[in-house]
Amino acid sequence: MKRLVLAGAAGLVATSPKWLPGRVVAMRNRIFTLVNGDEGYQVPVEDFRRVYADPAADGRSEGAALSDLFWYWLAPGPQVHQEHLEPGPRYDEVAKTTRNILVKSKAESQALTERVAARVLDRIETGPGRLLRLRDEMMPVWAELYYELVFGEPCPPEARDLIVGHADDVVSALKCVRPRNMRRRARLTAYLRRRLDDVPHPLPSRLTREEQVFYLQGTFFNTAVVQMSEAMAHLLMVLAEHPQVQRRLAENPDDDEYFDRVLDECLRTYPLFGIAHRITTGDIELADRTIDAGTVLLFSYPEFHHAGVDRAEEFDPERWAGCPAHQQRNFLPFGVAQNRPCPARGLAPVTMRVVTREFLRRFALTTSAAHTRSIPNRGPVFAIPRGSRRNPRTALAYLAVRDRWEDVWRSLAQLVFGTYMVLDARRLRLCTKHFQGGNR
Repeated sequence: MKRLVLAGAAGLVATSPKWLPGRVVAMRNRIFTLVNGDEGYQVPVEDFRRVYADPAADGRSEGAALSDLFWYWLAPGPQVHQEHLEPGPRYDEVAKTTRNILVKSKAESQALTERVAARVLDRIETGPGRLLRLRDEMMPVWAELYYELVFGEPCPPEARDLIVGHADDVVSALKCVRPRNMRRRARLTAYLRRRLDDVPHPLPSRLTREEQVFYLQGTFFNTAVVQMSEAMAHLLMVLAEHPQVQRRLAENPDDDEYFDRVLDECLRTYPLFGIAHRITTGDIELADRTIDAGTVLLFSYPEFHHAGVDRAEEFDPERWAGCPAHQQRNFLPFGVAQNRPCPARGLAPVTMRVVTREFLRRFALTTSAAHTRSIPNRGPVFAIPRGSRRNPRTALAYLAVRDRWEDVWRSLAQLVFGTYMVLDARRLRLCTKHFQGGNR
């Protein structure tokens, strides 16, 4: 009997990478629902565009219990984060400032990105071949690029390390693989406070100096760095999984039309947003229902991007041949123009094309790791110098085993840290207290 018990226990442990992560994630979701409540109305796919673009779907934080959790993750300064400001003059001025900082000609954007990408990627040492985490390798690229956009000068190592450390801490907390580290984040705040007068752009006059610091930190050195690093990790991970696509891009680096197909299909398959939420400030009348004012709207980007698409889970850039992205009914990678569109929607494709070209000029990628939309494993790949004949079979076998077992650890860490942070966010109630104090 004892042997049977031991054998059964050994079997459970040995097979845990197959069954444990999914069950732990389901348990974590149940805990989140129990703590936060089942808040919100999930907008059906057929109403997604119509409701998202409605002028009454413009509330962002006030009135949603879910906002307490997002403010907790985005601190410090979530009250002036561009994506969490309520509609009005402050938001309008902040959004205009962000656009002014980001707007450059295509040629200027390409030249800046080429210079930054070359500087950062030349520091990556792979030897004959090496396992990399794509998100980790991409963060310094975007840290340096957005620093130069904000300050108008090359990024010093001290600033790069502070920006990367801050962005890594935010995204790790968002994915619940680590609790947030406010001391790590505060180091960047202190640096930006010292450098505020060195910013050559006019900053929002409706914000205090301290709020201007938080605005820079949250908009450029949090969201911009995190989102672009995640987007590039997804894109390069896709290329590692599809060698024929990678080869075509590497051999034809100036084929912008094909790159656009690949990028659009990557953003369709792995949208950067999971669930976006808005709060209605008035009634929204639909053909068969009325959405009342004060409703928390939940927009599922993965569901929307996959609806009505044949083989929706399959990555196939050829589905975009002869079909421009703007003609796709269920494709909104950067949001809708009428409701807080991504301010980098013009800059992102241009800069991602340059970084991809520079990366593929140096390295060939392959992977055996899992690739999911949330990409908590940070995009593990095996990279070898372009043109190398090294056979990566052994490295890929090791990577597959390592990734499966790491998934067990990650799921348990997410359960523990996620539960703690949800409870801590509910205790602090950062958003609720802000608006109860009469702030806007």
